[in-house]
Amino acid sequence: MATENITVPEISPRRLWFGCAASAIAWVSLGCIDILINWRACMRQEDYGIPNPHPGARILIGIVALVLLVIALTAGAISYNNWRRLSTNPLLGSEAVESRQFVALLGVIITVTLGMGILWLAIPPFFLDICWRAR
Repeated sequence: MATENITVPEISPRRLWFGCAASAIAWVSLGCIDILINWRACMRQEDYGIPNPHPGARILIGIVALVLLVIALTAGAISYNNWRRLSTNPLLGSEAVESRQFVALLGVIITVTLGMGILWLAIPPFFLDICWRAR
């Protein structure tokens, strides 16, 4: 009986955990920054009605959301690359049998779900009034 030496590529734990955690951190950061921008843009008090937001608030939310979406997509690409290096199975029929494979696959799943969450959080300020939404 011949034993095969299967070489598993070495992937640093930093690379694995960046792929897994960066999308979640970007999603939480966008939520917090969105609250701060809305609070600051709508801080003025008017006698009647809802105050008009600062004109640059929508642009700032869009830029921040775009930067954080790029970070999340980068984390997803790194996780997918880690998964391809660690596993021979296709992604849809995958079984993470080792902890490194699990973390890489989890990074792909988190990026897909929270990447959509970043998009859903970034779209409304372009269609709804920021101060109206904040109330």
